[in-house]
Amino acid sequence: MLIPHRAPDVEEAMLPPDYQRILAAVRQAAGPVMARQVGEMLGVDISVRAKLEPLRAKLVRLVDRGWLRKLPDGRFTTRL
Repeated sequence: MLIPHRAPDVEEAMLPPDYQRILAAVRQAAGPVMARQVGEMLGVDISVRAKLEPLRAKLVRLVDRGWLRKLPDGRFTTRL
């Protein structure tokens, strides 16, 4: 699955649906969020590490592609 880099000509609608939901959850949060909080918002069983880690990997992928920002304390937030 190809996750495009954020660019002026790349719209959020070009992201796969799972990634669009993750971005929406981070935006809805009152501030920076941990992966566990995003999982709760999306209905992921956060008590099972094997289900939380793939979500964390998607969050990091969105950071790597410029869609999100990761703070030094490990929380995720939207780009400025």
